[in-house]
Amino acid sequence: MNKKISDLFAPRFSLYFICLAAFAVATALLGQIYLALAEGAVVLVLYAFFNRSERRRRRAVERYLEGLAGNVDVVARDTTLNCPLPVVMFRPDTDEVIWSNDRFLQISGTREHVFDTKMSAVAPGFDTRWLMEGKSRCPSEVALGARLFQVYGHLARTQGDRGRESFIATTYWLDVTDYAQTRDLYLSTKPVVSILLLDNYEDTIMSLDESVRSGLLNEVNRRLSAWTAGTGGLFCRLDRDRFLFIFEEQYLSAFTAEKFSILDQVHDIPTVGGVPVTLSVGVGQDADSISELFKYANLAIEMALSRGGDQAVVKNRFTFEFYGGRSKETEKRTKVKSRVMANALSSLISDSTCVFVMGHKFPDLDAVGAAVGVCAIARKNGIPAFIIKDPGSTPGDPMLNRLKDAPEYKERFISAQDALIMADSGALLVVVDTNRPEQVQSEELLLSCNKVAVIDHHRRAATYIEGAALNFHEPYASSASELVAELIQYIMEPAGMLKVEAEALLAGIVLDTKNFTMRTGGRTFEAAAFLRRSGADTAEVKKLFQNDLSGTIARYDIIQNAHMYHGDIAIAPVDHTVGRVTAAQAADELLNIAGISTSFVLFPDGERVILSARSMGDVNVQVIVEALGGGGNAATAGAQIPDKTVEQVTDLLVAAIDRYFEDE
Repeated sequence: MNKKISDLFAPRFSLYFICLAAFAVATALLGQIYLALAEGAVVLVLYAFFNRSERRRRRAVERYLEGLAGNVDVVARDTTLNCPLPVVMFRPDTDEVIWSNDRFLQISGTREHVFDTKMSAVAPGFDTRWLMEGKSRCPSEVALGARLFQVYGHLARTQGDRGRESFIATTYWLDVTDYAQTRDLYLSTKPVVSILLLDNYEDTIMSLDESVRSGLLNEVNRRLSAWTAGTGGLFCRLDRDRFLFIFEEQYLSAFTAEKFSILDQVHDIPTVGGVPVTLSVGVGQDADSISELFKYANLAIEMALSRGGDQAVVKNRFTFEFYGGRSKETEKRTKVKSRVMANALSSLISDSTCVFVMGHKFPDLDAVGAAVGVCAIARKNGIPAFIIKDPGSTPGDPMLNRLKDAPEYKERFISAQDALIMADSGALLVVVDTNRPEQVQSEELLLSCNKVAVIDHHRRAATYIEGAALNFHEPYASSASELVAELIQYIMEPAGMLKVEAEALLAGIVLDTKNFTMRTGGRTFEAAAFLRRSGADTAEVKKLFQNDLSGTIARYDIIQNAHMYHGDIAIAPVDHTVGRVTAAQAADELLNIAGISTSFVLFPDGERVILSARSMGDVNVQVIVEALGGGGNAATAGAQIPDKTVEQVTDLLVAAIDRYFEDE
């Protein structure tokens, strides 16, 4: 090796001597014999001198390299032996310890050498896979005795037995116990801000006699105080139905582990009339300031209310986490809010150059009906409105085909690309029947419009359209069509609506209420009565829900695949593609069978699996399908799961159902 290195420093004069010899030969050929002999003698002398100098220089370089290598070996051995950090060498493939210095013996509590022992015996729980993955730092701290260590290391290739290649790992152990304790103390004492809200205060408490009300509120306060006691936090009342609770983060894990048991404790308080008190909790954590934590808590409590209340929501800087939210929703809307929203929407439309309306992907009759209602409001205000039309067939096509025959709706259906071209700074986009940006018909159009309004009745998920100029979100409503019909009542007279528009809105209500049997409240029937006065023909609406013979046969084929789970849950996986409308109708039809309160239908659609979920009992299908990336409301939900087979999604669904009942 030294010879090879010294050769790198050797000057290359061979070419020069060859040239000099060639000149001497050329001189001889020209007849200058004496001159040629003289030149040859000079070349020989120079070559002899060069060889002598080269040998002397090579010996000097070799002596230097040998001395340098020896010094490096001495320094390396001395550094390893006297390293201020604990050092241990072992074979990661066999877990055998090869060598360690005295400092490692001290921290491991071993008095004698640790040769021929296993690394797992010296440091239990120490995982060495990170070394084989090419990393230089252990991803987690390692406990050794009562101390914590951050481990660094590297691998060296060696020749093992019979010439086989093996590895030796050298690791350095840095004591980080004091740092870890300080870090853990900092993390555990970070403040957490929460807001607690009696979300049905008006319904259950205000209507009671003063004495009964005082007793009920005292019991609520007692249970809240008992739940917050022991945290050393700040608990105080902000308003008659709102409380502020600030505590350290070390207690949050206990609250989440018990799924915020205070929800059930308040829910179990006896009340007059049997209507339970429900509590919503919004928690803000992992923010840079108290004000930002309070903002997170407000967003969390707003999210809890938009999902139906009676639940806890934890908001950090990245996402939302949900706990509870399984009770049936009750109607908690006021006509005051509807009137305010109607005026606000009318003003937004009047101040716009044009209005674009779109629903969720693959829009159904509810999305179409709500979009048509917004177009009616725009026509009342003299502003052109356009409905975004998806390419291909959709469940809302029967209604769209009727609308195309109306003169007012000619050239009112455009593609999302055309809308992007037409949109200017004054355009208004109204999103109906969804509040999730990834579910709208065109995310590009959503991002392009400066003014956005959202009208939706689905329970809000972790992702939702933020920064909307108007957000009319009522999870207690039966449908988006009901919400739009309610707005129309404050903007225009029944005579101002077209018959086909009233039928489109009524069809949306009929669809989502399953012919007024699910999720209906007093306001639902009021909206339907208004639409009937506006000219809606119930017989024409009924025709929109008729099926052809092949669709009916396909629906009952799906029902035949159903099997029961957890007693009253029907799961119907289909191994071939079917129409989405057919699958949704099959899920509805399963609920008509005695003994079934919840149904799930799954079928493949290209690279994804479509899931339709329905419930008429106490099971909240939205909570179940959220675990699979879907959404909806307590009675109707769905999901689209990519890159999975029907069998895999069925297994995921069964696991989600099991978790749902385990958490009860």
